[in-house]
Amino acid sequence: MAAASLGCRPWGSLLGLLGLVSAAAAAAAWDLTSLHCHFGAFCECDFQPDFEGLECDLAQHLAGQHLAKALVVKALKAFVQDPAPTKPLVLSLHGWTGTGKSYISSLLAHYLFRGGLHSPHVHHFSPVIHFPHASHLERYKKELKSWVQGNLTACSRSLFLFDEMDKLAPGLMEVLRPFLGSSWVVFGTNYRKAIFIFISNTGGEQINQVVLEAWRSRRDREEIRLQELELVISQAVLDNPHHGFWRSGIMEEHLLDVLVPFLPLQRHHVRHCVLNELAQLGLEPREEVIQAVLDSTTFFPEKEQLFSSNGCKTVASRIAFFL
Repeated sequence: MAAASLGCRPWGSLLGLLGLVSAAAAAAAWDLTSLHCHFGAFCECDFQPDFEGLECDLAQHLAGQHLAKALVVKALKAFVQDPAPTKPLVLSLHGWTGTGKSYISSLLAHYLFRGGLHSPHVHHFSPVIHFPHASHLERYKKELKSWVQGNLTACSRSLFLFDEMDKLAPGLMEVLRPFLGSSWVVFGTNYRKAIFIFISNTGGEQINQVVLEAWRSRRDREEIRLQELELVISQAVLDNPHHGFWRSGIMEEHLLDVLVPFLPLQRHHVRHCVLNELAQLGLEPREEVIQAVLDSTTFFPEKEQLFSSNGCKTVASRIAFFL
């Protein structure tokens, strides 16, 4: 799934970004807030939500995810526009591999923070990189608590991304529970403006089954509603001993604000991803390349051949092979 294209604000180069910042500072030379940001690296200055750009990018590039688009944008707008939220925004993204969970997370970082994923206020955690050894769980708990607390002390406008939640040692996420609720102060830290995003494949099979049944009933996938998926996703998490929220107070206390389901991708969605990737490479659509990528993609179930087994995850590498 490609980044910016026609109609959306380009992600841009460093020179372009510096030019925009300089121009903004010049135009607002007598604005104290602009001057404050121009002459110092203050946390609120890095937080520059662009919902128009986000919605445009999602509309053009996130294929087949009507629920995810609507839920994420609605939750973010309500949260950011609230001058005094009572708790952080906590999103949990669920679905099959390659359906756009990591992609939408990177977009949120890009359209919320001036520095995107490179912003000092965006923190990305991976089990394989940051928590690889289950035997070190107690050490990881202390380090994670200290990291979150320290960064929220430095900047309440912080984004924490936790990838591959179904590979985390159960119990680790419990250190976050005090930060996710509606208390006003935790460990002396004002944390209510933070955003936490948890990503996992857990619930993907259950989501796929709901979408498959809708297809068999000749229902349009856009008719599928969150209410049909919330319970099955929650149960999948509770039943998975490898998920970071297994037997967790975070689930029991309903601290997740929104469960965001990502639906499995069908052939026309994969085609959309191929077209996006070709455009990103500056190439004209070539039907033989598009067809070759689709023909090399595995679809399931065996009888219906309906859903891509890898979503759009391998589209870029397959295009490179067939060019």
